[in-house]
Amino acid sequence: MAAPELFPRDEHNESLIRNLHPPDWKNPDPAPRYNLVVVGAGTAGLVTAAGAAGLGARVALVERHLLGGDCLNTGCVPSKTLIRSARAAAEVARAGRFGIRVPAGTQADFAAVMERVRRVRSAIAPHDSAWRFRDQLGVDVFLGDGRFTGRDRVEVAGATLRFARAVIATGARASAPPIPGLEEAGYLTNETVFSLTERPARLAVIGGGPIGCELAQCFQRLGSQVTLLEMAPQLLPREDPDAASRVQRALVADGVELELGAALEKVELGAGGKMLCYRVGGEARQKRVDAILIGAGRKPNVEDLGLEQAGVRYGAEGVHVNARLRTSNRRIFAAGDVCLAAKFTHTADAAAKLVLRNALFFGRLKHSEWTVPWCTYTDPELAHTGLGEREAAAAKIPVDVYEVPLSRNDRSVTDGDDTGFVKILIRRGTDEIVGATVVASHAGELISQITLAMQARIGFGRLFDVIYPYPTQAEAIKAAAAAFNRTRLTPRVARFFKLLLRLRLY
Repeated sequence: MAAPELFPRDEHNESLIRNLHPPDWKNPDPAPRYNLVVVGAGTAGLVTAAGAAGLGARVALVERHLLGGDCLNTGCVPSKTLIRSARAAAEVARAGRFGIRVPAGTQADFAAVMERVRRVRSAIAPHDSAWRFRDQLGVDVFLGDGRFTGRDRVEVAGATLRFARAVIATGARASAPPIPGLEEAGYLTNETVFSLTERPARLAVIGGGPIGCELAQCFQRLGSQVTLLEMAPQLLPREDPDAASRVQRALVADGVELELGAALEKVELGAGGKMLCYRVGGEARQKRVDAILIGAGRKPNVEDLGLEQAGVRYGAEGVHVNARLRTSNRRIFAAGDVCLAAKFTHTADAAAKLVLRNALFFGRLKHSEWTVPWCTYTDPELAHTGLGEREAAAAKIPVDVYEVPLSRNDRSVTDGDDTGFVKILIRRGTDEIVGATVVASHAGELISQITLAMQARIGFGRLFDVIYPYPTQAEAIKAAAAAFNRTRLTPRVARFFKLLLRLRLY
């Protein structure tokens, strides 16, 4: 199979291809039978293959495109690299509030920013490379289209791989909404946007979910005029409304034009650019832009895999699995975006580890028992774990809410990052944490402590006993735990303590 085309064809992308889909790669002769055949070499596939090989299994890994999958090539790595450059641009623009004078007219060099994205991605690529998996980990790497031809075999590039167990880890891809004229006008997705070398002067972002919000803020900070269109009345519709509103205000402060409740009707291509025609509250509106970025919608990669021949059931939502990630074929499991509703790199990683135990070692672990955090990497970040207030109400779980604004946190004040909050939900009458939301510049770092407490079933009050370095934003968690502990000091307990202390005077 020919190596994928990447644009621009510079030294960084050339290096990426040499690592992730070497043009001169020769597939090995297949073993008579494998303990595990993994179809797809994104996060879930790579972790599964590496883990199984490390445990002594005979493993084959099949990939048709680039090893590393979305995370390395079109997702986490390039997007977070771009976000860091955009945050640096914002820090420079706002340096005056810290007493730092910056020359007027200082702006981002978009071509240099995107070159850095390609350079960073290329630097990380060797960790996911075909050479490393073959030479260091002992995995048989097959490049080509993998297709099941039976319940215990996969065919790739003319070779048949027989297996005791297999894992489908083919991931998902960006999908565009069916808007008349969109295909003809052309659009970007997360799979193509990192190939840009010139900044679009006017950019429309369709979709106010995590991808849309992150990239809208990035491009605005890097010099584009961004219009973000979202059908719902708020950005980040699945998030806590108060938390989402903080992100919304931040995007507006950066200059992003928001169109909420926007129903797109069509796109027209003309000499002056691409015209979006939409309605907001029944009012017809138009917006002319130079480029359109689709920031909503993911579609599982289930086509042309021979799943029918393998006896694996699937649908538009992906491969059907049970709580142990086993498919309708007992020999075959699935992991990652191709089967999970929570389409994150960290859930793909967790799924791979679960599959290793269940497929190779008779494990009975269930993904339904996970506590899954996630983070939207806007500035400020919005991180969440467990249930939100709406979900708790829907599940009829009574909760008490402990919220600490970062305006009361010393580190947040010194850093000028005091517009967010830490909100923690406790099952009423207990010390059980059922969920949390954090809005802060590095909320993704803060949420892990709460997730750990939930996973380990550590009571909320015990977080007050942890010694936190001062000053840190994590102290907001301690402040919330202190507020919870004060609720335990009932009048009866207070009278007892008062009597006890009076007796200890003698």
